[in-house]
Amino acid sequence: MKFSSTLSGLLSATAVLAAPMPNPVATPMPMPTPPGIPSASSAKSQLTSLTVASSADTTTYDRDLFPTWDTITGTCNTREYVLKRDGTNVVVGSDCYPTSGTWTSPYDGGVWTAPADVDIDHMVPLKNAWISGASKWTTAKRERFANDVTRPQLWAVTDNVNSSKGDKSPDSWKPPLASFYCTYASAYVAVKSYWALTITSAEKTALTSMLNTC
Repeated sequence: MKFSSTLSGLLSATAVLAAPMPNPVATPMPMPTPPGIPSASSAKSQLTSLTVASSADTTTYDRDLFPTWDTITGTCNTREYVLKRDGTNVVVGSDCYPTSGTWTSPYDGGVWTAPADVDIDHMVPLKNAWISGASKWTTAKRERFANDVTRPQLWAVTDNVNSSKGDKSPDSWKPPLASFYCTYASAYVAVKSYWALTITSAEKTALTSMLNTC
């Protein structure tokens, strides 16, 4: 019957519309662990050694002063290197851009299979670095900071979560997953400590609170 075939078509269309989107996937995946994350006790010790100071040069920041996405190895730039490092079963093309893989965002627990859904976040935002000491650095040093894959400065995270963070420090923004506070604060302090950047009193209070969750 014409009526039956029309109804069947409508039901099929409804089923297609109701089908779940392929991204993000729900299967639990291991969290990425960039190098250099200190223990909680070490992070607390490093935090006490950081210089507390007011922000400086707050109106002169320009992202172009921090050249990013250098070539790290082979054809892989910094972004591609971190995507490959922090993903699971990542396959890349000759240009090192991922053609497949899975990424778990430690900030929010989101799991993604499209690299376009993943941003590379600077744990210590570039603007925060600028106002806490990097304005006095050479451009070459700022470039090393912006592409630092040796310390826990670069993280593969959900794109819109990274956008919500922007250039905010921990007193203004914390990751959605409270269970990640300890690791987040430990990594943040480690980066500040290595690069001898200052923190504000508000930053120190927030970081202390986050480290107390460890």
